[in-house]
Amino acid sequence: MGKKILVVDDEVHIVNILKFNLKKSGYDVITAADGEEALKVIASEMPDLILCDVMMPKLTGFEVCQKVKNDDKLKAIPFILLTAKGQEVDKDIGLKFGANLYLTKPFSPKNIVDKVAEILEGK
Repeated sequence: MGKKILVVDDEVHIVNILKFNLKKSGYDVITAADGEEALKVIASEMPDLILCDVMMPKLTGFEVCQKVKNDDKLKAIPFILLTAKGQEVDKDIGLKFGANLYLTKPFSPKNIVDKVAEILEGK
């Protein structure tokens, strides 16, 4: 069984692209459509890594990241933020909240799979 990756995004096509490419690379993929659902899935599934969009309904990716990184049971889970926002200030906010990596859309699915592998191997 491969490492478990949680993909969180309210855009179904983004979730499907990431899910397809991660599964093709041998990862088990679970998904959530918003920040609140993500927190429930994280608590029940304990993923090995979280890929999370920033701009989502209910809770932003920043808020999800902050909650994960402030929880002693969850804070070791690597967290990658994905966003269409490329401004440096947003990147700084994401990294300040504890994200391991901040990637901007549009992205190359292969690049994301490579980054996931790098983080998990260095874990």
